[in-house]
Amino acid sequence: MSLQQNVVSQLPHIVADLNYLAPTADRPRNYTFEPPPGVPRYNGRHETRSVAIRDARPVADIVSLDANGFAIVRHKSAVRDFFNEEEVRRVYYPEVERVIKEATGADRVHIFDHTTRRRVPGAQDRVGDGPRQPALRVHVDHTARSGPQRVRDLLPDEANELLKGRVQVINLWRPLVGPLLDAPLAVCDATTVAAGDLVPSDLVYPHRVGETYSVTYNPAHRWYYVPRMRTDEALLIKCSDTAVNVPARFTPHSAFIDPTTPAGARPRESIEVRTLVFHAT
Repeated sequence: MSLQQNVVSQLPHIVADLNYLAPTADRPRNYTFEPPPGVPRYNGRHETRSVAIRDARPVADIVSLDANGFAIVRHKSAVRDFFNEEEVRRVYYPEVERVIKEATGADRVHIFDHTTRRRVPGAQDRVGDGPRQPALRVHVDHTARSGPQRVRDLLPDEANELLKGRVQVINLWRPLVGPLLDAPLAVCDATTVAAGDLVPSDLVYPHRVGETYSVTYNPAHRWYYVPRMRTDEALLIKCSDTAVNVPARFTPHSAFIDPTTPAGARPRESIEVRTLVFHAT
């Protein structure tokens, strides 16, 4: 269940802008590459809403993946260079697997990709050859359909058997410089999100079309972040869950511009690892 209102109301908070999907009759579609001539890179429209974003640290021992869709974990990585792909796969992937198994009790964790981001002021994400930028829009990485589909795509020989059990898509996100002052990540208590707030949307890659949820505004949404997040802290974010008997299944999240960020703060650097999490029947 969502956190009790008397607890939430006492949490420190800031007010910041989040970019939601504006209501639309068309199915949102976003290209990850330069689209064909005459086709817009994104056919939707965003609306900006000012929302309270609460400090999650005082409730870190209360929130959980199944109850709220996110969790805060302590973990000091042995990785020296997170922009070294080989080192990330060799050192960080096993670390992430252990963290998620411990947090969920899963039987198996399959890491299928990761993204490192380095904010360049004024740059747009997925445009040009620069580093990936923080995603400044409210979204959920996977849907009720695309979560299981990733199992079929990535583990085709085992998919039928694996999908007999519970399958989750869980991201582990962490800052690479700390304390993080620039473009932190906000997560929404999934139990405050109505089914109608989640809009299936196409994410078009060169060789496949993925499905994500865009999110429309609802004043019931309760947002959280970890102020001045350290590099030995990480957020677990549940993007999808085949279990229908848990309160939290799909967790919206977004980077945001923190109005309290001091001038000259070091631009955000971060890494997120995306995983398929399997529980036997």
